[in-house]
Amino acid sequence: MIPDQPARYYTILGGESQAAAGQRLARPTGRSIILIEGDHSMPILDNQTLDFVSNSADQTERLGVRLGELVRPADLICLEGELGSGKTCLARGISRGWGSVRSATSPTFSLIQEYPRASDGQRLFHIDCYRLQGPADALAIGLEDVLDCHGVVMIEWPERILSILPPDRLWVTLRWVADSKRGLCFEANGQRTQELLAAFRRSAFGVR
Repeated sequence: MIPDQPARYYTILGGESQAAAGQRLARPTGRSIILIEGDHSMPILDNQTLDFVSNSADQTERLGVRLGELVRPADLICLEGELGSGKTCLARGISRGWGSVRSATSPTFSLIQEYPRASDGQRLFHIDCYRLQGPADALAIGLEDVLDCHGVVMIEWPERILSILPPDRLWVTLRWVADSKRGLCFEANGQRTQELLAAFRRSAFGVR
C-alpha cells in the first residue's frame, strides 16, 4: 500500500453510481473500483488491466519502483503517452526498483540507454522511439539484438514499432489529468505479464 495514500475498495455494478457503491463493502463480483483518498476512481477492469490516477510525479516514481522490484530478465514494458505525460518519471522509478546504479533519463538523443545492476550485472535497456519513423528504423538501431539479450526492456513511444514487438508485453498508457496528476492504464498481453501485473497490483495497492 502506498503509505501516504490509503485506499478504499468499492464494487460498482451496472448502472450504479460511485456514491451508491461507496455504501457497500467490496464484493468479488461486478466491476471493482479502488479510490485513492483525495483522487479519482481507479477501476480494475479485469485480470489483464489496471487503471488509476497518480497524484504527483513522486507518486508515479514510487509506483515505478514497486513495478521495478518485480520485473525479471526478458520482461518488456511499453510506455505510451504524449510528451509530459510521465513516461520518463515512471521509467526512472522502474530502474530504481530494479536496482540500477544510475538514474534513468530520457534516451531521446541516444535512442538506447543501458543500465547495469550492481548486484548481478544484469542489464536494463531503455529505448526511446520518438525519433524513429517505423519498425525498419528500430531494426537498424539493433532492437532485435536488445530483445535477444534477455535483459529487462523499457520502450517509450512503442506504438511506432508495434508490429515487431513480442506479444507478451506490459503496455502502460499514461495520460495528462491535471497539473500534477497523471492517469496510468496497465494492460498485460501475455502469461508472464499477467503474472507481473497481478504481483504489482498486490504490492502497490494490496489487491488480489
